[in-house]
Amino acid sequence: MIELTDYQIKAMDGGPNPSRALNPRTRETYVLLPLEEYQRLAGEAYDDTSWTREELHAQAWEAGRSIGWEDMDEYDDLPSPS
Repeated sequence: MIELTDYQIKAMDGGPNPSRALNPRTRETYVLLPLEEYQRLAGEAYDDTSWTREELHAQAWEAGRSIGWEDMDEYDDLPSPS
């Protein structure tokens, strides 16, 4: 475990939430979270499996509805390609 310096603690208090850390060698950015929040996010309730067809359809429908496409019923009965 890495222990933060006083300077790093002050930077975390006044910076973005969650705080970020940069590895200068790899240029990778890391996010610093309180342990309890990490455990909540990584716990059993977290589902990182692929989305089902139904979930993808629901997300597409919601995205369309959010930009005003819910009243475009005239496009539901387009002629099928020959």
